[in-house]
Amino acid sequence: MRTDLIRKTALTAAGLAFTGGAIAGPVTTAFAAPSGKPATQTQTDRKGHGDRELGVRYEAQPNFYYCGPAATRNALSVQGKNINVDDMAKEMGTTEAGTNSINDITPVLNKETGKTDAYRSVEISTPDADAKQTDTLRADIVRTVDDGRAVVANIAGTSTDTVGTTHSYQGGHYISVVGYHDNGNTVTIADSADPNQAAYQITVEHLADWIATRGYATS
Repeated sequence: MRTDLIRKTALTAAGLAFTGGAIAGPVTTAFAAPSGKPATQTQTDRKGHGDRELGVRYEAQPNFYYCGPAATRNALSVQGKNINVDDMAKEMGTTEAGTNSINDITPVLNKETGKTDAYRSVEISTPDADAKQTDTLRADIVRTVDDGRAVVANIAGTSTDTVGTTHSYQGGHYISVVGYHDNGNTVTIADSADPNQAAYQITVEHLADWIATRGYATS
C-alpha cells in the first residue's frame, strides 16, 4: 500500500510564483566552499562544538520539476562530487510530475557516495512532527553533517526561516540540509528553487513539520 512517504513531489507553478519567479540554472553562488579548498572542506568546522556547516558548490535547478536531482546534486557537492543532474533524474525516474519519493533519492546518494549503507530513508508519517520525531531528525542531521555529508529532505507546505522569510512549496519540494548550529536546534538549508534564496536557516522544529507526511535521507 502506498504511504505518504511516496507521494509524488514537484515544485509547482504556484510554488514558483510564491518564491518570486523563474528558475535559473545552473548558478554557482558564494555559498560554495572557499576558493582553493576542496568542497569537502567545511566553511565552519566545529565538530563537537555545537555547530558545523559544510561547503556547498551550489547550483539552482534548471526547471520546475528537477528539485529532487538538484537537491541531491547540491548534497553530493559537499563530498567534492559533481554529478550531472540529467543523469541523476534518469536514475530517480524524475518526470514533469517530479521525483516520486525520498526512496528514489536514497539509492542514488548511496551509489555516488560509494557505500551501500551511507544513507537510509526516514519517514515522518504524521501530519505534524512530534517531539520524538523532531529529536530524531536533529540527531540525524548532526550525525550526517559531522560525517561530512548533507541530508536531503522531501518537504511540503509553508515554513518560515529564522529571519522571517516565508518559503512555500504547496506541491512539494526537495532541499538539502548542509549545516547545523546551536547543537542542531537550527539548521542550514541549500534550496535549489531560487538562487536569490540559495541558503537560509530554519529551526529544526519547523523543518520537521515541513517534512511531515514525507521523509528524508540521512546517514
